[in-house]
Amino acid sequence: MKVVAFNRTLQGTGASRRLRKAGQTPGIIYGGTEAPKLIALDGNALWHALKKEAFHGSVLDLEIDGATQQVLLRDFQMHAFKQLVLHADFQRVDASQKIHTKVALHFTNAETSPAVKLSAAVISHVLNELDVSCLPGQLPEFIEVDLSKLEAGQSIHVNDLTLPEGVTAVTHGQNLTIVTSSIPRGAVSADAAAE
Repeated sequence: MKVVAFNRTLQGTGASRRLRKAGQTPGIIYGGTEAPKLIALDGNALWHALKKEAFHGSVLDLEIDGATQQVLLRDFQMHAFKQLVLHADFQRVDASQKIHTKVALHFTNAETSPAVKLSAAVISHVLNELDVSCLPGQLPEFIEVDLSKLEAGQSIHVNDLTLPEGVTAVTHGQNLTIVTSSIPRGAVSADAAAE
């Protein structure tokens, strides 16, 4: 995805407030070998871009004064009740160095899994995103979690996932639980009463 930004020279609360009133959002780019750079982005375009999942989990092409650099969205602050992005942080990425970021998990085939179809189990998502490490070119937009073989009372862990080539999960030696399936308490007692 492409993002257009403009150089920003003034900083501070008053300058940022004036920028927001003009329909722009203050931001910063940091990382890499260059010094941090203050930028301004179109507030409305940024608001709509933040609604797309790909904007959060992919390497972006950020254009400033005709020069393009690759960045990752690292953080953003929203107004408490207005449709307004207060600030955005971007980190430069080097194509030859691994990055550490979070990737969204997409859950598929829940309704056809034996846990739901045969046992009327409830599937609980423990994690919705996963910490990964990879080269910028190998960063997936999302990781698919297939629930088609999930039985009642079972769980799916990070080690059960099939990750894209070059992508490794950052779990610090733990086999984190991603999904659990359990039969609701009322359903168990109803089955026992029926027997």
